[in-house]
Amino acid sequence: MEKVCLLLTCCLFVSSLSWGQAAADPESSADEVQSGIFVKKIDAKIQLDGRLDESVWFESQAAQNFWEYFPSDSTRSKVGTEIYMLFDEDNLYIGAICESVGDDYVISSLRRDFRAGGNDNLTFLIDPFQDRTNAFVFGMNPMGVRREALIANGGRSTADWNGGWDNKWQGESYIGDGFWSCELIIPLSTIRYKEGIKDWYFNSYRFDTQSNSRSTWTHIPQNQIIMSLAYMGEMEWEEAPASPGPNISVIPYVSARFAKDYEEGTPSDYGANIGGDAKIAVTPSMNLDLTVNPDFSQVEVDRQVINTDRFEILFPERRQFFLENADLFSTFGDENINPFFSRRIGIGQDTTGNNIQVPITYGARLSGKLDKNWRLGLLNMQTLKDRETQMPNVNYTVAALQRKVFSRSNVGFIFVNKESFTKDPEINVGSAYNRVMGLDYNLASSDNRWLGKAFYHQAITDDDEHKAYEKYAQGARLAFIDRNYGFGIDQQWVRGGYNPEVGFLRRSDYFRINPTAQLFFYPKSDKITRHNLQADVTYFWKPLYGKTDHEWQLNWETNFANTSEIRLSLSNRYTYLFDSFDPTRTGARELPVDTDYSYTDISLNYQSDQRKKFFYNINAQGGEFFNGSRYSFRSGVTYRYQPYGSIEMNVNYTYVDLPEPYASAGLFLIGPRIDFTFSKNLFWTTFIQYNSQVENLNVNTRLQWRFAPVSDFFLVYTDNYDTYDFGVKNRALVAKVTYWLNL
Repeated sequence: MEKVCLLLTCCLFVSSLSWGQAAADPESSADEVQSGIFVKKIDAKIQLDGRLDESVWFESQAAQNFWEYFPSDSTRSKVGTEIYMLFDEDNLYIGAICESVGDDYVISSLRRDFRAGGNDNLTFLIDPFQDRTNAFVFGMNPMGVRREALIANGGRSTADWNGGWDNKWQGESYIGDGFWSCELIIPLSTIRYKEGIKDWYFNSYRFDTQSNSRSTWTHIPQNQIIMSLAYMGEMEWEEAPASPGPNISVIPYVSARFAKDYEEGTPSDYGANIGGDAKIAVTPSMNLDLTVNPDFSQVEVDRQVINTDRFEILFPERRQFFLENADLFSTFGDENINPFFSRRIGIGQDTTGNNIQVPITYGARLSGKLDKNWRLGLLNMQTLKDRETQMPNVNYTVAALQRKVFSRSNVGFIFVNKESFTKDPEINVGSAYNRVMGLDYNLASSDNRWLGKAFYHQAITDDDEHKAYEKYAQGARLAFIDRNYGFGIDQQWVRGGYNPEVGFLRRSDYFRINPTAQLFFYPKSDKITRHNLQADVTYFWKPLYGKTDHEWQLNWETNFANTSEIRLSLSNRYTYLFDSFDPTRTGARELPVDTDYSYTDISLNYQSDQRKKFFYNINAQGGEFFNGSRYSFRSGVTYRYQPYGSIEMNVNYTYVDLPEPYASAGLFLIGPRIDFTFSKNLFWTTFIQYNSQVENLNVNTRLQWRFAPVSDFFLVYTDNYDTYDFGVKNRALVAKVTYWLNL
């Protein structure tokens, strides 16, 4: 098996290299960029009112004649969009005029960083290094609500969108007769770029709900994601923008808290905290981030799930310090074999196995571009020792280096080190150190039709049970997608001794192979835009045991012209249990070790038109499950109270029916969420989650006042109750103030 695995990896790697060379072909269709947008240098002042009433705007060359992306992708957009750019010594100015067939715009809320789907908005993508791999994103809607983000990995999937990135810039919109317009003032210090370069890449996409269309400046085929960086146009500056000069920002905070643990009966805990972050531009394209005694109490709680699987659930990183250039550290391997997962830092387990917050004393991260082809990331963080929870002090060090090759591909190296220096005999340190070194090759062809990856990661631990050759993970994948069809193959090999303690590893000691194929149909219909038929086959083997799992899945998806979608899936699974397992996770009698099961189920998912004030999604699933059956119903219903916010109700009911003596259980997860924006600077969110599987009712309510640019006051209240008698488990109230100060 190992020889087959290594042979397949080599074949895929060689194939990806050859396609990487082909991707550099200048005749590739994606290299046929628009004529370009010209960025004119000005001395005049721009009044920020969203109107574009200064004549200097129209002295630059506009980006216009957008292509339709939805409902079709073969014609020019029926509603006009024009974008103009100017600059001076300090700022980049972007102005846009968007034609409209009416004034009934869809505005989900006044909250910054809104989602594009189902809303009227215009988004700008800026790639200063012309690598079509990373981009800065700025967006506006007709009411002047802003959003910003970072895109990594070429924008291949929604996972490459980092909406948590925040920075200083200004923007306003204006609604006129038959159009809306916007103006943006973006400090050059906000954008990382190399001095002396006046040719950048740029693209823009627009969602227009009244014409029910989505459009892009450069032509992007509908089977590619709309934020794909493979399709970019020229952005030519009249002269290369100057260095923004010293760029140092300090973001101090002060917080106060009240907490009480009613289950333990301990006295109320009152406390205060002070700390902060700093951002230092070492060069215009390289940034040093520092944090001292960081506090993440304002971060929104995770959305809970009902877990009837055998493995850990992956939750996204939401803490601001870890977000900029996060792809440099976090995209090695894949989502199930990742050598570095930043949520491992500052979160630990106490002696009872419960997750707890671990205080971080300091952190430093140097990240960015060395030049057009090289990126560097260095991170070091230190946590505190805590005798009460038996947590040792731990130092985390991560180094990542990435080199661009061919058109949009890259080679990356990562080193992760976790080490404890605790000498306290009363604390069980566990592993004194855990290290991982890895090498990844990421393939992305010029037109994004060929995508792939090959990686090898080696763990170095103080584990004497496994030899060095049993402590590695390896994988390779190659995929092709065209307008009418696509196919791919994914392979992984994870040895039993591979244990990246600072990473995310869903399972170990297996060989996996996963071929896929799909067909796309575009009917000549006013109601349906596309059908997608996909077959997906996954097999797992374990050394010396043979096949342990398989999943055969057939999916049919239909996209409607009104933006709604429906998906039907048929699955057959086989599972061999090497450990006893309770699918309900309620502490009931477990299915015994060394038993196997084959089971089939079907699921249906429907998502309605998100442009409506009332929209919803429904998922129903039912069929066999291990030696019994499982039926589940999930639904999310949202009412938009335009433009001030929305009320959302999420319901998940899963019934697991197993024969005696095993448990049957009905598992509830109910989560109403109220998101209300009083203005563009004052937001209130309340999130309630009733989860019968973990016997917990969580209430999290958060008030945020943005009293100055990127400066906030937070008031966060959290309650946890037992679902049996609704007795209080614990309660906390946190007040926090942050202020962004440019030096």
